[in-house]
Amino acid sequence: MLDSADIGPGQDRTTTVEKGSFSTARCTCGWYGPARRARGIARDDAAAHATARHSPSDTSDSSDSSH
Repeated sequence: MLDSADIGPGQDRTTTVEKGSFSTARCTCGWYGPARRARGIARDDAAAHATARHSPSDTSDSSDSSH
């Protein structure tokens, strides 16, 4: 399981969850990625989400259709 260990109070946390042959990236903000057979790809999904959506300069754009 991947944890965002360097987070403070009130910040979101990403993890990977395994169910059978699949791994899924999840975040405490409610986001979750697609089921992946490769754990590494699920971890990459989590890292990409954390970087794109929870960076300090987060300027959430409601027109973003990638989620």
